[in-house]
Amino acid sequence: MADHKINPNNWINLYSDYLFNYTISRVSDREMAQDLVSETFLAGLKSMANFKGEASERTWLISILKRKIIDYYRKINSNKGKAEVRMNYNSDSEAEGDWLEERVADPFDKTAEDKLENSELGDAIYDCMAKLPEKQAEVFKMKTILGYDTETICNELGITASNLWVIIHRARTALAECMEKNWF
Repeated sequence: MADHKINPNNWINLYSDYLFNYTISRVSDREMAQDLVSETFLAGLKSMANFKGEASERTWLISILKRKIIDYYRKINSNKGKAEVRMNYNSDSEAEGDWLEERVADPFDKTAEDKLENSELGDAIYDCMAKLPEKQAEVFKMKTILGYDTETICNELGITASNLWVIIHRARTALAECMEKNWF
């Protein structure tokens, strides 16, 4: 694999408008959107070593920003386990194909992991997973919950990588609809 380097000196010029527009459409608060974009750049700086080059810089920053937006909604929505997650996976054009693998954990933000342990949210997710077709549920669990890599899942289930992503997409879409009806 080639050595992938990122250049944070260009982030503001190249990505700030895009990240801001993405954020403002989700939080509808100009000041909060600016804060979230700033937090995204800071988290990107802190986790530059995690950048593997499997996605573009912009996609990598968007994945960090999505986590920041989720954390923002968790913080303000205390009645439902501090978790409001917008599950719109078709919103940006760079999210084709490997969008699930492009998620980036922020190792400096332990509150995100702590809040994911919320039992009420977990119960709602597992209830929705139980409604998925068996293969979708199995693939979703292996990839998203257990963290298996694409090759392992494909080998174990005898499916192609493109089939895996179709199954994941369908599972996420169904889960988003279920969560929308039963959680939010």
